[in-house]
Amino acid sequence: MRKKLIGLFTLLASLFIVGCGQDNEGASKDNDQIKIGMTVQSLSNPTWAGYCQAIEKEVKAQGASINYVACDSNVSKQITQIENFISSGVDVIIIHPADPKGVEFALKQARDTGIKVLAWDDNLKNADLAWLIDNHELGYTIGEHAAKWINEKLGGSAEVAILNYPQLPILLERGNGIRDAIIELAPKAKIVAESSAIDTKEGIEKMETIFQSNPNVKVVCSIGGGGSVGANEAAKAAAKITDDFGIFAADATQPELSAMKNNEGIRMTVTVTGTNTDIAKEIWDMVTMLHSGAVIESKEIYREFIPVTQDNVDAYLGK
Repeated sequence: MRKKLIGLFTLLASLFIVGCGQDNEGASKDNDQIKIGMTVQSLSNPTWAGYCQAIEKEVKAQGASINYVACDSNVSKQITQIENFISSGVDVIIIHPADPKGVEFALKQARDTGIKVLAWDDNLKNADLAWLIDNHELGYTIGEHAAKWINEKLGGSAEVAILNYPQLPILLERGNGIRDAIIELAPKAKIVAESSAIDTKEGIEKMETIFQSNPNVKVVCSIGGGGSVGANEAAKAAAKITDDFGIFAADATQPELSAMKNNEGIRMTVTVTGTNTDIAKEIWDMVTMLHSGAVIESKEIYREFIPVTQDNVDAYLGK
């Protein structure tokens, strides 16, 4: 059973308090004073590039400012970025940590100066809010849809490949969720390959190798949109896309949705929270709540999963 949202009612109540100080146009009168620093692992990943662009658009529309940077999965670089944010006097730091333990001291220094910290995906000790995913449950959702495909399209038996990313603990959990769902819900299926792929380039390379060793793979599960788009490109190049071939993943990036719309290999992807615009609005709401000084009773906020298939892809494509 999906974990309930934690802290939701506290969040809504706090946002109401923030909203009371808004003018008729809906933007806070002191939004121009909110200065945000955001550091993420990578901007070469289309998922994170899309998030950051949408957040920047929303922040600027609200009259505030943001500087977003990528650390390229290098914790030392990310610590330097945090230190630069402190020096520049930001009000709020948004962080998707390359190494959760490695950034804690730098974030403590930020909070000691009065900067608020919003942690994305990791429940960091030195964060005021943590925007979280139950990653095992997300992986299980991916595997659940893949298992349904196996049972309905392939008679319950299929060779399956998983594109995971065990280098990050949260993505290790997601990969474990995929595997658990396949084993439980499609017990006759066989997982014949697991490989690490975080972006499109790696997805192409890893799936080319998998197809060479396991030409009968009919189902691919990926922990993210980069790997799934790469798998789709590799499948097209290898002429593997048939009515019973399917790729299942998370992120709902525009390349994934376009492939789904075109009836290519991607059959389902999970959007977490909604479109990039939805995500940007939620981030802004949390930033304004932190900036307002509202009392936060529970810092953990868990996000909603929304499976996207051909049935509802139009609601997310181009958004």
